[in-house]
This record gives sequence, C-alpha cells and structure tokens, in this order.
Amino acid sequence: MNTRFRCSLLVGLLTTATSLSADEVRVAVATNFIDVMGQLAQGFEQQTGHKVILSSGATGKLYAQIKNEAPFDVFFSADEERPLLLEQEGVAVPGSRFTYALGKLVLWSPEPGYIDEDQSALREKRFRFLSIANPATAPYGRAAREVLERLGLWDELSEQTVRGENIGQAYQYVYSGNAQLGFVAKAQVYRQGEYADGSYWQVPDELYSPIVQQAVLLQDSEAARALLDHVRSPQAVELIESYGYGAEAGEPVARHAH
Repeated sequence: MNTRFRCSLLVGLLTTATSLSADEVRVAVATNFIDVMGQLAQGFEQQTGHKVILSSGATGKLYAQIKNEAPFDVFFSADEERPLLLEQEGVAVPGSRFTYALGKLVLWSPEPGYIDEDQSALREKRFRFLSIANPATAPYGRAAREVLERLGLWDELSEQTVRGENIGQAYQYVYSGNAQLGFVAKAQVYRQGEYADGSYWQVPDELYSPIVQQAVLLQDSEAARALLDHVRSPQAVELIESYGYGAEAGEPVARHAH
C-alpha cells in the first residue's frame, strides 16, 4: 500500500468517525433568547462538531408543542413554571432543570426623548398603540401586564394595547413604528453596556415577578447534555450578561413541587 493511499484512507476513516460521533441537538428556545442562543450554538458547533437546530416561539406555545410530542431535545424557557411542569409530568429528564438567565423588562421606543423616568407618555396616553407580548403565553407579556396593573393603567390602556404572539413580535411592532412604544425584553435593545437608539425605561424589578428563565433536558443524549454544559460555561455566562440578563449558570435545580 503506497503512502498516498494510506493517507487518503486515514483521512476517510477520521472523517467517518467524526460524522458518526457528531449528533443533532434540537432546541426549543423562548423568543427573547434566540439571538444569544444562536451565538452559543455556533460556538458549541465549532467546538464539538455537533449540529444545533433552533426553533423559537412563545414559551407557552413551545410548552404545548412539547406536550404534544414535538421532537425537541432541550427546552430553554422564559420562565420556571413550564420546565417544572414538564419535570413533574414526566416529560423532562429528572434533575436536569437549571436557571440560565434572569430576564429584565424595558419600556422602549425608537424615538429619542419619547420615554422618561416618569412614564409620562404612558400616563398621558401620548401614543396610538402600546405593544406587549401575549400575557397568556409569554412570560414577558405577563410581566408587562403586572407592571401596568401596578401603575393602575391596565384597564385604562386596554384599547390601545396590541399583543404580539411572543416578545419578538411585540418588539417588531415597536421597531416598525406600528406601535409607538412597547414593553420588550432588555436583551432585544441592549448590547455590551449600551441601549439601542431611541428612549427607554428599565422597569424596576419590584414592579413585576422575577423572570426566572430555566432550561431542561427533554431527551437524554451526550450531545444535548454537552450543550447544557456549554451554556453554563464562564464564556457563555459572560455572553448572556452582555445582553443585559442577570445570569445564573448554576447547578441543576433540586426537584420540588409548588
């Protein structure tokens, strides 16, 4: 066997071995986290050779799809309620649930000077439409409703409120100008210490219930577990925080019932 042939054979065997060891990880991810997850997935693919397939949507809708046996391996939720339910219902792998991010809510408009700390635009109804995510299916929408209720404005502004199916759609309504302002995820308008152009009010934490975003393993595989480990790495935590999230890349949450 000549040297060139032996080298070609070796390369072929190594390629085959790599393709056999590589796997696909199908990820359901809440819309607010899709940009970060895309970057995390890219780094993970480069390091491991595994392929990550992302599907985003409102947390409530993704939960319903998972309950209806949608073929996901991992679920990155925008709350802690749905991952806990999946664990209690025997759908998720026991002991795999952990908090990967703490979400922050922001009232934002692309128009500079439009929003101030007194929320005068809200209180004086100086807008045609206010955009929020659907409170029934999206945790950020539920948080927006809590804020408006605590400000005494929920009923008063109901006719001027438009609801996106998820926080991505709620953001698009504002970004496109179809709504003049909206409650969005901080991660959508914040990068590396700076907000996007326009004006904003970072809603105080005490005005809404904590947005504790948890991930959970749905189908146990080496590749899926490796992805969850990757998200808990120091480099991943740094990236998550750069989008304005509070980060808790901790150990799996102990099983408990509410």
